[in-house]
Amino acid sequence: MIHKTILPVLATALLAVAPIHAQNNYNALRDSLAKANDALSYHPDSIDLRLRKAAWNMELEQWQYAKDEYDRVLNQQPQNIAALYYRAYANTQLHRYNFARADYQRLLEVVPGNFEAQLGLALLNQKDKHHTEALDGINRLVTVHPDSAIAWAARAGIEEELGMLELAEYDYSKAIGLAPRNAEFLLARADIRIRLAQFDKAKQDLDTIVRLGTPRLALKEWYEKCK
Repeated sequence: MIHKTILPVLATALLAVAPIHAQNNYNALRDSLAKANDALSYHPDSIDLRLRKAAWNMELEQWQYAKDEYDRVLNQQPQNIAALYYRAYANTQLHRYNFARADYQRLLEVVPGNFEAQLGLALLNQKDKHHTEALDGINRLVTVHPDSAIAWAARAGIEEELGMLELAEYDYSKAIGLAPRNAEFLLARADIRIRLAQFDKAKQDLDTIVRLGTPRLALKEWYEKCK
């Protein structure tokens, strides 16, 4: 769970062309969705087509439409792994946390130990302010998957939200050790190091991000905090 300001800042350098690309991508997604709807009119019982349509709905952030499609799939195939996972995500976006939790738990019954379901459940518990369950879940995930940068970064994000900045800095460092070119992790750690008054270390992270290709201007806010 990266600090909420980080992703937009990393995208600053693309602002000039992003509207064109975003519009083109949106139009392509709408076209794909229209084709899926047409195909479903001829094959309404097709699980594959419903999953495809739901995927386009998800891409377009049409959470309710996506959830409705996953409902139909699960009515036919109650243990469909993809439908359970993505319906849980859609329910989370719709703030239907108890329903999302039930889907993740059901998925873990079908596929015990599934990484994505455990991660989703831990992040959901944090979002729903079930902090103890969130930490317990993410701690188990890190223990079982110590080579996963995503697991370490997810725990760091939870710790950061809870104000455990030293622990978050340590866990982001573990994530970066496993994924040294991940600019999101580097900026998240830089942000925490600034709040811990570790300005030299924060600047080192920012310099690394620049070397990886992010324009220095996009990180101006963070560089100024390091002075």
